Amino acid sequence: AVARARKIQRFLSQPFHVAEVFTGSPGKYVTLKETIKGFKGIVNGDYDHLPEQAFYMVGGIEEAVEKAKTLN
Repeated sequence: AVARARKIQRFLSQPFHVAEVFTGSPGKYVTLKETIKGFKGIVNGDYDHLPEQAFYMVGGIEEAVEKAKTLN
């Protein structure tokens, strides 16, 4: 439960356009529908196999899955 909560926390740290000047990372637009889909998947355990780092500063959940491939 704690691991999923930490993944949710990181997943919701999506890169915002207004922060681009401070982070150096381009902002990303993620629809509410995409965000809810990813959130539900994390809560349901669909992404328990992915490392926590994969969820940080990504757009949608598909991007987290792709990022995880580069971390392994």
